[in-house]
Amino acid sequence: MNRLVTLFVAGFIALMLLSSTVFVVDQRRFAIVFALGQVRDVITEPGLHFKLPPPFQNVIYLDKRILTLDTPDADRFITAEKKNILVDAFVKWRIVDPRLYFVSFSGDENRARDRMSQIVKAALNDEITKRTVREVISGERGRVMEAVKEKVVAEAKEIGVGVVDVRLKRVDYIEQINNSVYERMKAERTRVANELRSTGAAESEQIRADADRQRTVIIAEAFREAEKIKGDGDAKATAIYAESFGKNPEFAKFYRSLEAYRATFKNRGDVMVVDPNSEFFKYFKQPGSK
Repeated sequence: MNRLVTLFVAGFIALMLLSSTVFVVDQRRFAIVFALGQVRDVITEPGLHFKLPPPFQNVIYLDKRILTLDTPDADRFITAEKKNILVDAFVKWRIVDPRLYFVSFSGDENRARDRMSQIVKAALNDEITKRTVREVISGERGRVMEAVKEKVVAEAKEIGVGVVDVRLKRVDYIEQINNSVYERMKAERTRVANELRSTGAAESEQIRADADRQRTVIIAEAFREAEKIKGDGDAKATAIYAESFGKNPEFAKFYRSLEAYRATFKNRGDVMVVDPNSEFFKYFKQPGSK
């Protein structure tokens, strides 16, 4: 019985020792085998691997995938004209030298992120302080990103990190400058609006003056044409009257007397003192009377 227990314990210990010497490397990770703080081996290929049992050798794993450094808050930088701007950037990076990375940070990803953040901020500060706000925001934004990426790549290489990409997500003014820019834009838009209103008022007056001139010309031409037509009608009427009256002079006198009566007695309130036997009342008398 004691022998069986001894064999069982020995087997268990052997199994434990065997399991502590075997480890599996996932395809998404690197494996660093170290002993007493010294790197003994770097395993980059996935599969089953062996090592000495602890404490002689230990294994830590590092992520070989592309990682993202994206700070939640934008950082403040000063431009060449001493104005503050807020810049929000992100970096895509990965471990390219596991041995150097482990020596630099002992495999601590948070320490690596802090160091990468410092490198990016320093590179941004170097580039932004040489440029104006306008250049950073629009004019030379592409050049800023390329210069920052070049510096970050060079420094990250010294800690075993490869930089895939560096991008500026947002470049903005701080609140005080935003208000100043807004007021300046508002004043500019107001000036343009006033100029447009002035131009519109001048053109409106010109259109009205031209319309009034055309109206006057049209009315004058219409009046001239009407007077011409009226004159032609009066001339034709006079010719017809003359022809008709020439055929019967007595009828002509009678017709003209009727016209005179109509004009004279048009207003009943008028008082006339006229000799009833005068030539004016000739056609008021009965035929044959004196």
